[in-house]
Amino acid sequence: MSHARYLRELLRPLGVYDLSAPFNGGELDAQGEALDRIMVWLEEIQRETSLTTAESWGLENIARLFARRPVASEPRKLAAALAALLRIGGDSFTLAAINDTISGCGVPAVVKERGKGLVSVSFPGVAGEPDNFEELKKIIEDILPTHLGIEYDFWYLTWSELEAHFQSWKEIEDLDLSWKGLETCVEYL
Repeated sequence: MSHARYLRELLRPLGVYDLSAPFNGGELDAQGEALDRIMVWLEEIQRETSLTTAESWGLENIARLFARRPVASEPRKLAAALAALLRIGGDSFTLAAINDTISGCGVPAVVKERGKGLVSVSFPGVAGEPDNFEELKKIIEDILPTHLGIEYDFWYLTWSELEAHFQSWKEIEDLDLSWKGLETCVEYL
């Protein structure tokens, strides 16, 4: 219902106004149109100021508050990544909380404790070094406590796996792989 119609319905029971007269009706139409425009603007502001509903400029403004932008690009994934970053607090340095934050930021990594102030970061399901590793590394190192030593573990094909899955070098050569392609050909396993 437009605000002009709402104003008419609101004033009708009073019986004081001639709502069809040009001076009364015109004023209500002008005020109703102004209220309609304001309502559209207010609905956009309400939507964009909440991570659960934001779709565009609200997400971008929140993302600008952080040193690094999360790797997510779709609005809902970006909102989830920003929510993960906002959850970081004084008690967010447990292994579970760190992994939750890293995965929430869209980084396909898992952190494991190695002991004596050392952690390892791996990328399950990703063969070799991830394409955007330098950016992912910066995000991970921003999240992890600075006193920890970090080792990055990458998944490469081992010689024993190579020997177990290929009968001869001819089979490997038929795949026409580069050396990097051979190291990361885990999808053939």
